[in-house]
Amino acid sequence: MPRSVNSVASRARRKKIMKLAKGYFGRRKNVWTVAKNAVEKGMVYAYRDRKNNKRNFRGLWIQRINAGARQFGMSYSQFMGKMKANNIELNRKVLADLAMNHPEAFKAIVDKVK
Repeated sequence: MPRSVNSVASRARRKKIMKLAKGYFGRRKNVWTVAKNAVEKGMVYAYRDRKNNKRNFRGLWIQRINAGARQFGMSYSQFMGKMKANNIELNRKVLADLAMNHPEAFKAIVDKVK
């Protein structure tokens, strides 16, 4: 019996990867082996950087809260310590937004914890 090759499925698999490689430069977009490697590497970076993105945003929020708190004579750690002591449960994302865009509301929070 002759060997049967499921070329429909093979083609679909390749097509899926080639579609993901669209927009890459040079042979990475149209040569199967190069494109496959490039897409796999890109997926690894995407997975890793979804985690890093969360880290980066937390760092940004901390910087903004620190800058806002220092305008009222407190450091970030003092401010967050007093927030916990006063049972004010606002997360860093919200506090950073207030510090940036609504300084009067942030001042009210600082006054409350002082």
